[in-house]
Amino acid sequence: MATTPLTQRIARLRSMVGRLGFPWRAAPIPPGVEPPQPTRQLKAEYDTAWARRYPARVVRASLVETVMRFVMSVVASPSREGTDRLSTVDGPVIFVANHHSHADTPLLLTSIPEPWRHRVVVGAAADYFFATRLGSALAALLINAIPIERTKVGRRSANLAADLLDDGWSVLIFPEGGRSPDGWGQPFRGGAAYLAIRCNVPVVPVHIAGTDRILRKGHLLPSRSSTTVTFGDPLLATEGEHARGFASRLEAAVAALGDEAANDWWQARQRAHAGTSPGLTGPDIGAWRRVWALGDRGRRSRRRRVLWPEL
Repeated sequence: MATTPLTQRIARLRSMVGRLGFPWRAAPIPPGVEPPQPTRQLKAEYDTAWARRYPARVVRASLVETVMRFVMSVVASPSREGTDRLSTVDGPVIFVANHHSHADTPLLLTSIPEPWRHRVVVGAAADYFFATRLGSALAALLINAIPIERTKVGRRSANLAADLLDDGWSVLIFPEGGRSPDGWGQPFRGGAAYLAIRCNVPVVPVHIAGTDRILRKGHLLPSRSSTTVTFGDPLLATEGEHARGFASRLEAAVAALGDEAANDWWQARQRAHAGTSPGLTGPDIGAWRRVWALGDRGRRSRRRRVLWPEL
């Protein structure tokens, strides 16, 4: 292909610039100095501010109230309990929930009542949701995600979440740090508790039941199932309470909500008052016995159930 005069001029200009030194080109690295690794503004460094501007908020609200709500109603058939417990809350809060599935986030985004539903950001694992530019943009736009370092309480992540709470945004965090590998919960980490203590905002415990049957960790295709989202009473850290102790109290509150959703409400509240609610993490026994102890929550046990006709 013949070169045009314009391409020849561009080539000559590049050649001239290439012969120039600093400051027209980057300064050379001195001998013996290891060159710095190129940085990519991803993971915890990804800037999500654009996703909270008005155009992105309109797009996200439209998707949440149409596509996301329809899909969740078909796939999850959600039952929402305890929303009346939020009537005493005014202002931003931190929602903390157990985590079994990727379906948890859209289920909660369509279950959190107003005025928080469209003013909530989701604390998402920086190393998972913000590993690529496309994935980062989709997570920020679709679920209003912000990058959270789950292996530690990163200063950048904590400062961003604290600034958003100060600006009136609420935050949704899964304190387990990742989805359940076997259907049982995992111990709560202290990030949400630390943030609540730092910003002096209430924490709303939320228990999600049934999403492990929809899209459990390691599965690619979803299955239909009924789900229950139970909101608890808002909690505040007591004076002098440290993050680890408050995180344990939040975990116990979510466990009590799980007991409330699965059993008789009055007996569940009595167990919660006595501190004897079944824990989220399950029994400390062998792996196969833990799966067996899930009972009807396990997919295999549901398949073996015999449905007798009514006579």
